[in-house]
Amino acid sequence: MKQLSASNHTILVALFFCIFLLISSTASAESNLSIKDCSKCHETEPSEINAAGAAHESQINCLDCHTGHRPMSANNIPACSQCHEGSDHYSLENCLRCHNPHQPLNVILEGELKAECLTCHTEQNDQLITNPSMHSDMSCNFCHADKHGVIPDCTECHEPHSAEMVQNDCATCHAAHQPMVLEYPDTTKNLLCASCHETAYTELLASTTKHHDVGCVECHADKHKTVPQCSDCHGIPHAAGIHAKFPQCGNCHNTAHDLDNLKN
Repeated sequence: MKQLSASNHTILVALFFCIFLLISSTASAESNLSIKDCSKCHETEPSEINAAGAAHESQINCLDCHTGHRPMSANNIPACSQCHEGSDHYSLENCLRCHNPHQPLNVILEGELKAECLTCHTEQNDQLITNPSMHSDMSCNFCHADKHGVIPDCTECHEPHSAEMVQNDCATCHAAHQPMVLEYPDTTKNLLCASCHETAYTELLASTTKHHDVGCVECHADKHKTVPQCSDCHGIPHAAGIHAKFPQCGNCHNTAHDLDNLKN
């Protein structure tokens, strides 16, 4: 092996010394980093945090998460579980699929998501399971598309029952997570019922009896397909002999919507 010349030896020593100084200065610089230093290179992340950082902006700073800097820190991207834990939602894999840690509440929904959504929205899941419908088989973000918190109009998929109906009318009777369970307030207008029950509505409008002025929901109270007994309001209106001979109101009277026409 050839012996290094004095000049080569000097150059080699100087090279190692420079490398040592570079490493030392890098380590020293890293240990002296401040939050202001981050924005000198990273422009996008600080602006995102300032705009929508939520608790990541108000309760922590860059250096609380990124405790070192590359190359001295081989991996300075922390796991979300380092701070977030305690519920099924935090046990999901790949948090970054929906969350950008620099704007964590601007949740982006991509792909078909259901299990992920139901780790938080358990009440809606209970309704979907208990009251099966076509909605039960859909991924949550089929309706709540693209971004968390989006509530679509029913009319984006469903035709209104009549030309007079608008989006706000849908929620009068239907709940999105149990759409086949029809419940309505006692302020529901007859015209909404007429959207499906046109014949009954037309007969009631033509009636000259007191039923003409009765709201549909006064008889068909609270829940769809509720059919009351005439005696709930009218008691026993005729003589006992009449009721004995005709035990059913329908033996003489037409439907409650068309009482003007009596049967023989």
